[in-house]
Amino acid sequence: MAQQFTVTFTPENGAAVEITTAGGEKLLDLARRASVAIDAPCSGNGSCGKCRVRVTSGTVDAPPSRHIEDALEREGWVLACGATVTGDVSVTVPDIASAYRSRLAITDMSSPEEQRIFAELQVSAKNAGFELRNAYSSVRVTLDVPTLDDTMPDNERLARGIAAATGVEHVVVSPYLLAKLPIVLRDADFSVRAFLKTDDSGVTVLDIAAGSDDTPMCGMAIDIGTTTVSALLCDLETGRVIARGGTGNGQIRYGADVINRIVEQQKPRGIKRLQDAIVEETLKPLISQLCEGANIPTASVYAAIVASNTTMNHLLLGIAAQYLRTEPYVPAFFRTEPVPLGKYHLGLNATAAAEIAPNIGSYVGGDITAGTLASMIWNADELSLFVDLGTNGEIVFGNRDFLMACACSAGPAFEGGDIKCGMRATGGAIEACEIDDATLEPTYHVFGDAKPVGICGSGLIDIIAQLFKTGAISGKGKFVRESPRIVREEYGARYILAFSHETETGREVFIDETDIDNFIRTKGAIFSAIMSLTESLGFSPLDAEHMIIAGGIGSGINIDNAITIGMFPALPRERYRYIGNSSLSGAYLALCSGGAAAKLDELSRSMTYVELSAHPGYMDQFVAACFLPHTDARLFDVN
Repeated sequence: MAQQFTVTFTPENGAAVEITTAGGEKLLDLARRASVAIDAPCSGNGSCGKCRVRVTSGTVDAPPSRHIEDALEREGWVLACGATVTGDVSVTVPDIASAYRSRLAITDMSSPEEQRIFAELQVSAKNAGFELRNAYSSVRVTLDVPTLDDTMPDNERLARGIAAATGVEHVVVSPYLLAKLPIVLRDADFSVRAFLKTDDSGVTVLDIAAGSDDTPMCGMAIDIGTTTVSALLCDLETGRVIARGGTGNGQIRYGADVINRIVEQQKPRGIKRLQDAIVEETLKPLISQLCEGANIPTASVYAAIVASNTTMNHLLLGIAAQYLRTEPYVPAFFRTEPVPLGKYHLGLNATAAAEIAPNIGSYVGGDITAGTLASMIWNADELSLFVDLGTNGEIVFGNRDFLMACACSAGPAFEGGDIKCGMRATGGAIEACEIDDATLEPTYHVFGDAKPVGICGSGLIDIIAQLFKTGAISGKGKFVRESPRIVREEYGARYILAFSHETETGREVFIDETDIDNFIRTKGAIFSAIMSLTESLGFSPLDAEHMIIAGGIGSGINIDNAITIGMFPALPRERYRYIGNSSLSGAYLALCSGGAAAKLDELSRSMTYVELSAHPGYMDQFVAACFLPHTDARLFDVN
């Protein structure tokens, strides 16, 4: 029998997990098999340096890495993607700033900020002619009690009572309901509350409860982002938002971007691994805790709308996605029939189904059609630019007469990937920063008023803009000034925002030249996509009357700083507006309003998708934009 070694992973904030191996495997691969969360935005190719772990006993074969300083190497730190197991070994997995599985966050929807966001959304929907009315409703009925003279079957008796109460002739009782029907009717003395779905053919009875039951008939709006998954629990009958929550996408341990996910799903059993990561590891606990926190049974959820990019849609449904990344970039579907959710074992109502917000291209998915719906640019005469900043960058340009959309490979910098101290806009993230021109000393604000842990997207914009304004970095992103906060080493220089004794983790929070270069490419991709999209129609970005920003970058984004580094066009500041998670907002509208759902489908059919990889001149625009602020600085004159 071949020798077996035991590898013990001990997360800093979790229980130890053991896995056996014959040796010769990488620590990162073993961690994935053991479902241990190790951040690996580059999916293990050694380029990002984020999969640091500490070997506390035993040894591994780990080559030197520029991402591991000599002092840390002596303490046992290695990159999990490069460390090969050669014997029994124990490994500590740090809870680093960029850890992909952010703690599950459930928001109290009674907070003023949440109430304001959705009140404004409902006003916008009303102004657009949408009523918060959909196919779902409940009705209380009292039925005649069976007798020897009235032996009508329970399902027909219920259908007859509901037909009389609603005035709808054709009433069907769902077969899922038959098993509980006799007991519930008699326990409730034939006075019940029936949960209904109405369509062109009539009414379907989805479920029943005692007539005294007042549990909301619920639905869920779900945004599946490449990095983050967010959800709303809503009352389908009133549109009231009951709870909101979010967590990290469990797929991220297979890479921070969709390309790495697609590569992973092509491996043996890869499709199943990716599907389990989103369903079992992510959606199931998120839905469970949302319902539990609201004291609502998961079986009271009757419907869902999922908005996500095209790749996430494929991986959610267990569909091969490799053809999205090769010419001619053809997805398996743009739109599909509602997906029954019973097979996913999420504990929802047996009749529950999910509508998938329709895609319009291989890299512009339902998250953008939903976001466009929520942005309301389709309802305006003025030209608007809608920009969603996430792991990918998507742009929509137009008005009520036309809509053009494209996607750019912006990378995951806005959500913490590709940046050594990058993280989402959660507790401990530096979200705003100023740097003194003379001393280069920083003054920053940390999300949650905690000690700093890392840097989120809005903080990155501020820091790079401030370093550029103060002359600390050149237009190429290289440090050209000296300061106690600028440390020069063999592989380049870094700027220290918080020294180790000032942080929550005891590790420096810094930004180095590689981080800056990654971010310059990210902002360059965004601006060059804006330029290509608008100029292809004979317009300029400066023609936009409204600039609507969405995504997880944070509402605290400093527009002046974004213009300074050449990410956004130099429009008057009053034209800019931030609308948060527009994908989730659009899914909510389509869930709670039949009119909005119809408009969502209409938008997906009427928007024109531009494939930038085949667009003439895009690469020239991108190269020109990979400079601070741009090779043509006149485009970003903020004076």
